[in-house]
Amino acid sequence: MSAANLQRPSAPKGSVLGIHVVTWNVASAAPTVNLSDLLQLNNKDLNLDIYIIGLQEMNSGLISLLSDAAFEDPWSTFFMDMLSPLNFVKISQVRMQGLLLLVFAKYQHLPYIQIISTKSTPTGLYGYWGNKGGVNICLKLYGYYVSIINCHLPPHMSNNEQRLEHFDRILESQTFEGYDIPNILDHDLILWFGDMNFRIEDFGLLFVQDCITRQCYRELWEKDQLSIAKRRDPLLREFQEGPLLFPPTYKFDRHSNNYDTSEKKRKPAWTDRILWRLKRQPQASPMVSSLPTSYFSLMLKSYTSHMAYSISDHKPVTGTFNLELNPLMSVPLITMMTECLWTMENDMLISYASTPEFLSSPWDWIGLYKVGMRHINDYVSYVWVGDNQVSYSNNPNQVYINISDVPESDDQFLLCYYSNNLHSIVGISQPFKIPLRYFLRDDALCEPEPQI
Repeated sequence: MSAANLQRPSAPKGSVLGIHVVTWNVASAAPTVNLSDLLQLNNKDLNLDIYIIGLQEMNSGLISLLSDAAFEDPWSTFFMDMLSPLNFVKISQVRMQGLLLLVFAKYQHLPYIQIISTKSTPTGLYGYWGNKGGVNICLKLYGYYVSIINCHLPPHMSNNEQRLEHFDRILESQTFEGYDIPNILDHDLILWFGDMNFRIEDFGLLFVQDCITRQCYRELWEKDQLSIAKRRDPLLREFQEGPLLFPPTYKFDRHSNNYDTSEKKRKPAWTDRILWRLKRQPQASPMVSSLPTSYFSLMLKSYTSHMAYSISDHKPVTGTFNLELNPLMSVPLITMMTECLWTMENDMLISYASTPEFLSSPWDWIGLYKVGMRHINDYVSYVWVGDNQVSYSNNPNQVYINISDVPESDDQFLLCYYSNNLHSIVGISQPFKIPLRYFLRDDALCEPEPQI
């Protein structure tokens, strides 16, 4: 089969990706509730491709951190349990003490998502402590640069200037030295969310509570500290936000929908926010009706809080977006050809083709996964491409992978090519089944061993 005859999977010329963003200060609570509503799993009209989940104030005690270093933390496991059966794969995560940022994508998008970097920026205790600050994942999505930031800024009414200072510090720390990557302000999209801790100025507690009871949120907007800062700061003004049509998300008595009834009686506020900033697009000529070659547009579909969740003193906030783009990358770097698969004894012969611009590494590997895999390391078997290569120079290349440890199964499988240079999956096969006759072992006709 020549390279010219290969049928490579490609992205459509104009694509719409559904993105669901979650931010939640969980106040050290464990994941003990059903999150279907939070993740919009029951919304049959919603076609989502990517989940972006940011948590603040996860349990960050010493025992918890040691346990999470050895095993998946409970929240990551909980989200994977819910999303992997729907074919969402955890493609990246970053944690700094109580801050956690997770990105999930449907597996068919994996060859078009390149993880550039993950970064933590502590701002607590003069920049030495990670109880406050931001965590960032930078990636390329169909050729476009996207930066995702989950933050936790300083609390209390009087610390507004400190919040703005930390906002600037987190933004300034997003440098990519040693990479051929543009400055973050030149990225096509910045998604920035978290417990920003901005409060409502001037108005007294009773007036704020009365506005909430009457659902007259507009009267409170003009005194929201973030809204005030955006009117004054040109850079902050470039970050957009949906209308605050939901009640303030802080501070609630736990396990209730009652605002703070303690002696302190903290004033409600919209502390939990989702912002975004798009790179300025070149203006298309009025004589041209088609989209420009580089077209990248974000549309907010929903921005709301979820009052049903009461394990924390914060309510979670979600934003659902449609990202419309003309892919700059429409062909994967590696094409896996499952139609060329064949097996003999315990080995499966895999055929794949690479694009001319792809630079392979001796540390590249191909993994065999079950459909419904949880994360990139959740493989059934794998092979180093350089070790078991059969042919080198001409497409398609071929490599053997041992399947002797694969249990007899009627499951569907995937093959994924992981690039060590790009730290990402660059090729993925269509789902396929391994015929049951290939699970027949040489000892299948022997007498069974005695069971003790």
